[in-house]
Amino acid sequence: MALHSVEGLLDSAADAEVRREWAVLAEAQLPSQAGHAGPTNAPHITLSAAGLVPDAVETALCRALSGLVPVPVRLGPLVVMGTRRHVLARLVVPSAALLALHRTVAQAMTGATDVSELVHVDRWTPHVTLAHGLTAAQVGDALAVLGSLRGVDAAIETLRRWDPVARRTWAVSGIPTMGP
Repeated sequence: MALHSVEGLLDSAADAEVRREWAVLAEAQLPSQAGHAGPTNAPHITLSAAGLVPDAVETALCRALSGLVPVPVRLGPLVVMGTRRHVLARLVVPSAALLALHRTVAQAMTGATDVSELVHVDRWTPHVTLAHGLTAAQVGDALAVLGSLRGVDAAIETLRRWDPVARRTWAVSGIPTMGP
């Protein structure tokens, strides 16, 4: 089931760095987010995900998030998640500002349907996905081609919503986004 989400979009320099990492993986013939050609595909940090976001929750979310960006973040080392098919991501160092933003989003999403346990306060692992669906062998190859990545100081400049049914995004705070 596709989930509605609240996402933090990165500043242009961090966005470009993550897209470069996607390209390195794709050039090595490995799974990569670069292979997702949709116009809404962008490096992001998922702050919440739910089965449905009712209108009242949407209104509360917009009100709660107004003016909360930019939020400084630091892209840290690579992290591998999953057990059978793996996700390769850049860990996002959980600063006090980022955790406060996440708590605000979680509180505003209280009335949403089927909020994923993975985004609950104290269970959330902030990250930016580089690739998903990797086998164990591909994880090793991906780590080899990416090498040791340097940390990247960045900022969340936009908070956006993703609607998987309408297949569109819109900004709820910060810089407006492009999307269908």
